[in-house]
Amino acid sequence: MRLSIYQPDIPQNLGTTIRLAACFGVKMEIIEPCGFPLTAKALKRAVMDYGNLAQVTRVDSADSFFADAEKSRERVVLFTTRGATALTEFRFQPTDRLLFGRESAGVPDDVHDRCDARVVIPLIEGARSINVATAAAIGLFEALRQTGGV
Repeated sequence: MRLSIYQPDIPQNLGTTIRLAACFGVKMEIIEPCGFPLTAKALKRAVMDYGNLAQVTRVDSADSFFADAEKSRERVVLFTTRGATALTEFRFQPTDRLLFGRESAGVPDDVHDRCDARVVIPLIEGARSINVATAAAIGLFEALRQTGGV
């Protein structure tokens, strides 16, 4: 199981998702470019005292991310407000890569179309979306619960 963030643009949310991945013992991928400078110092500050637990990889592009997923035969499961399958109906696999988009814009159509599956977290009518770090926590926990990871 991997937690993947596409071109994050809010440093605090990236820090939260890195700590989330560290606490659940899953690998994390940051698909660049970020919407802010992601220096080694900033990354260290974001992971705080979870540095020994965090398994963070920086990926230089969506093309590299998808090529690696294909080579590893891993599904890319996109969490999106345009999802076709409700989280409560989706069946995860232990090797899934859970992909979350930018806070400001999600993922572009070409990334959306390349994913193997699309999942939506059901919200009440009229609610547009939730914070990406919150969505990552909900999605990762459910995926781990289904696959015996927690």
